[in-house]
Amino acid sequence: MTEIRTVTTLRSKRAEIISTIAQYEKPIAQARADLSHVNACIALFEVSAEPGAVPPYVDTHRLFARGDLMKLCKESLTCGPKTTKELALHVMAAKGAPRHRDNVLAHAMAMRLIHALRQQWRRGLIEGDGKVKGARLWALSTPEDGVSRFRQL
Repeated sequence: MTEIRTVTTLRSKRAEIISTIAQYEKPIAQARADLSHVNACIALFEVSAEPGAVPPYVDTHRLFARGDLMKLCKESLTCGPKTTKELALHVMAAKGAPRHRDNVLAHAMAMRLIHALRQQWRRGLIEGDGKVKGARLWALSTPEDGVSRFRQL
């Protein structure tokens, strides 16, 4: 049985429209991805100084003034040796960040502390007294003459 010429023409027109729609959808998908990236950048630059307004993926370097992080750590270490996690929770509490609800921020803070504490350890300003459950235990360094090398907190 032969098809009617109108049906054949309509089917070819349908195929043409489908391919045109597919061609339009590719730039629309790219535009949506671009919009998503621009929105993420806006969210990063709109972060206020309030600790509660900080999303968990924000750069933690902007939260502290120069020397502020180590000052908070040394204040905490005056009570005795502490693990990196305990120091991170102390720093977060001092900055007013949520302690127990935000594991992402706590992990990012611990990673930032590890680097800063290792630098202080290499300089001989603090001691790494072994590990407790896989976490390094940090303590204030006491020189042989009994005089502290730390600046006043």
